[in-house]
Amino acid sequence: MHIFLEFFQFSSHIVIYYLLPFVVVLGVMIFFHELGHFITAKYFRVKVLKFALGFGPKIVAKEIGETEYSIRYIPLGGFVKMLGEDEDEEDVDSKPLPPDDMARAFNNQHPLKRIAIVAAGPLFNLVLALFLFWGMFLIAGNYIMTAEIGQVKADSPADKAGLRTGDVVVSVDGLAIDGWEDLKGQIQNHYEPIMLAVRRADLLFNVTITPEEGTAINEFGEEIRSAQIGIVAAGKYEGIELGIWQVIKEGFAETWKWIKLTCIVVVKLFQGVVSIKTVGGPIMIGQLTGQLAEESFSNLIPFMAVISINLGILNLFPIPILDGGVIIFLFIELILGRPISLRKRELAQKIGLSLLIILMMIVFYNDILRLFQ
Repeated sequence: MHIFLEFFQFSSHIVIYYLLPFVVVLGVMIFFHELGHFITAKYFRVKVLKFALGFGPKIVAKEIGETEYSIRYIPLGGFVKMLGEDEDEEDVDSKPLPPDDMARAFNNQHPLKRIAIVAAGPLFNLVLALFLFWGMFLIAGNYIMTAEIGQVKADSPADKAGLRTGDVVVSVDGLAIDGWEDLKGQIQNHYEPIMLAVRRADLLFNVTITPEEGTAINEFGEEIRSAQIGIVAAGKYEGIELGIWQVIKEGFAETWKWIKLTCIVVVKLFQGVVSIKTVGGPIMIGQLTGQLAEESFSNLIPFMAVISINLGILNLFPIPILDGGVIIFLFIELILGRPISLRKRELAQKIGLSLLIILMMIVFYNDILRLFQ
């Protein structure tokens, strides 16, 4: 009985903190991605046959109007099926389509309309991230690391200028400092003398310091040249309440930061700076989702935003089977004035599918290896 109770508690814990949050996080991201395709297709009056969350057999399905909506057993994707999306199939019974349906077929739309429909999926993932960041900042405000000094390195410019542990930097050359990251940004590219306004208890005073050249390690493990004055952060954070316009501004800034960082990571992967071993897939997402949910379910909001951005950027890769590859084909069609032959597209899709399978194998290998480690 005791063993049964422990097993039940363990199973409940896994379901509540790992399985359900994983399905919800993935489901919301996939829903918004497919919703982008769906809404844009409807806007251009393209006939949508199916809107599905998941793959495989249907759990539940309902036909509303001209579209079948379904939820399926494998929650690792989804799809929107449009009339004429596969040019080699005109109709289930191989009968010619009625004139009204012909005009509403995906493949009969102008290339720019088809590009908009395909690009809307990844774009909606970025929009979802923006709304999640807005919600996070609206509810919780923002947290920044304070500009309090936790350590002064011996014989450094800061040490020689008389700075001490516990001092708080207020401004640099008259510009107010908004936290430690802002302080780093003000110093790291300046090798000429700078004036710091420093608060020590109730005393406010100015010191002039000449940074020295040094090296720092960035988030990718690269050694970079940087101006330094020899101080280390105290690691203290403070909450900041944000007004509505600040929420909007911070939401855009955070979304852009993660878009830019995701693109940089992709470039670094191809350069070999970031190891392919760091790349994770569904298992890694499930692990992180569970760990964050155990701490607080509110942690899932920024996590979902970051993963949604990753999903959007990934789908824009110029691989034929992904949205980015389809967009490339459509741009070529727009330039040439005719579509690429079906044979060439099928060959490109086979190559793209092979690349995607290889990538998924690497991702799952990394995920399983992390489980054992």
